[in-house]
This record gives sequence, structure tokens and C-alpha cells, in this order.
Amino acid sequence: MEEKPTNGLREKAERRKRIERMKRGIVLTIICWMIISMILCVVLLCRVIILQNQVNHLKDVLAVTSGDESMVPGLSQAMPDTQQLLDESHSTGKIANASDNLAGEEDSHKVYLTFEDGPSSNTEEILDILAEHEVKATFFVVGKEDEESKALYQRMVAEGHTLAMHSYSHKYSTIYNSVEDFSEDLLKLQDYLYDVTGVRCKYYRFPGGSANQVSNVEMTEFISYLNQQGLVYYDWNVSSGDAASQAYTPEELVDNVTADVVKYKTSVVQLHDSDTKTTTVDALADMIEALQAEDVELLPITDDTTVIQYIDASSVQ
Repeated sequence: MEEKPTNGLREKAERRKRIERMKRGIVLTIICWMIISMILCVVLLCRVIILQNQVNHLKDVLAVTSGDESMVPGLSQAMPDTQQLLDESHSTGKIANASDNLAGEEDSHKVYLTFEDGPSSNTEEILDILAEHEVKATFFVVGKEDEESKALYQRMVAEGHTLAMHSYSHKYSTIYNSVEDFSEDLLKLQDYLYDVTGVRCKYYRFPGGSANQVSNVEMTEFISYLNQQGLVYYDWNVSSGDAASQAYTPEELVDNVTADVVKYKTSVVQLHDSDTKTTTVDALADMIEALQAEDVELLPITDDTTVIQYIDASSVQ
């Protein structure tokens, strides 16, 4: 008679255990779902932030390229971390006295390959290619104090290339903050290169070009300073297109240059010599060979070179 009540109690106990296990399982499932949901929300939030930054980056590029600073609040106060973005922009000005440089059928073509932003991990290979093709170029360099860079400055000079200046820091917020800051940066680079190579550089290229839309100061004030110092600045009238990372293939870079140099008596070609410009290196040999096939003169910038400028320095007091 006692077995039935005992069995009933056991069944109830087992049932309670099963219910407890089910409850724990449901609770654990809800907790796991909540944790996974939170992780997914965080991941999605990060992706939204990344996408927003990319959209803002594209807006900045468009604003700098078009010269519309209203698209980017505070752009004129450009901070150092935007320097690479600004360096990829193109100047919006037109070459001064461009009509005088248009080539006729009987005119010869002088082409000046100019490299900005070096030295870098690509410079040695660029120098090797130039040496193999017996071509001299112009390097608008920045200030780098490591031993490898010092050796590259010295090699540029030793191999007959023109060593020129592109600012020491390449920080727009510093260079274009005032004439005093510009002067300090320039003289620091000029003195440093003289100490390393024995060459007193006298040619300069403004980061972003002389018609950039970034400077806090009128560019004519910097040009006036260069005039007072007896320094000559160069813009460019042929762009390879390598300023925009990975925008063109090596073949397209070659086409961009060869299509334009035939238009001018003097072509100053803008190329870049920085760590990311491997496409430029890949294009260089074919570019030189294509230009040589057109029977152009490939030269380094000298005192005899026709000056290519967006703002005519001779018009600035």
C-alpha cells in the first residue's frame, strides 16, 4: 500500500527536476541570445562608423579637389592627420602663360620627370630604373633623418639628378599656418639637405601645388617669400594621375603622361615617390621608353628650365 505514494512522490520530484532544467535552459538561451544580439549591435555600429568615415573621406577629397571648402567645415584648419588626404588632391589653378608653352609641329619637346614626397622604400628602385635608361630627373624631397634616406639624398646628387625641396614636415597645418612657420620649415629642410649632400637647394614645390585651397594664408605671401630668398617654385602641367592611390594601372599612368607631353614645349610631369606608390615604379620604365620613342628630351630641372607655375611668381611682389 505504501509503494504507490512513494512512486507518486518520485514522479513529482522528477517532474520538478525536468521543469527546473527546462527553466535553466530557457534562461541560458535568453542570456546567450542577448549576448549575441549585443555583439551584433556593436559590430554593426562599428561598420556604420567606418562607412560614415569613408563617406566623409570622399566628401573631403571632392571638396579639396573642387576647391569648395564649405563642404568640409574647418578644412582650412587642416590637422596633420588629414595631410595624406590633402596630398592626394590636385591643384585647381591654370598654368600661367600656358599659351606660350603650346607646341607647334616644328617644336621640340622637353620633359621633366619630377618625383614628390620621397625618399621612400621605392626610391632606390626608381633610381635604378633612371640609371638603367640614362635619364636624369628631379626629386622634390621631404625631410627624413634615417641613414637610408641620407644615403638616397646623396645618391640622387651623385647620379646627376636635381635635388629640390617639398617641405621638411609635409604637414599642411604647419606649413601653411603662417609665413613664419613656412619659412622655418623650408629653411630647416634646406639646411639639412646641405649638411647631408653639400647642395644648397633652390627649387621648391608647394605641397598641394601653389593654387591649393588649404592654406590659411594667401599663397602669394609664400611666393613673395620665395622671391625674396631667390628660390624658384615649380608646379606641373602634366599629371600622371598617381596622386590617387591605386586609381590607375601602370599602363594608364603611361598613357596619361604620353598623351599630354606632346601638347607642350616644356612638360613638368608630376609623379610621386612614397611608400604606397608601387604602381608608379611599375610604370616608370615603360613611361621612359614610350617618351624616348617620341624623341623627347628627358631632363632634370635647372636654371634653364621654363618655369611652370599656377601663380606667376614674377607677378608677385
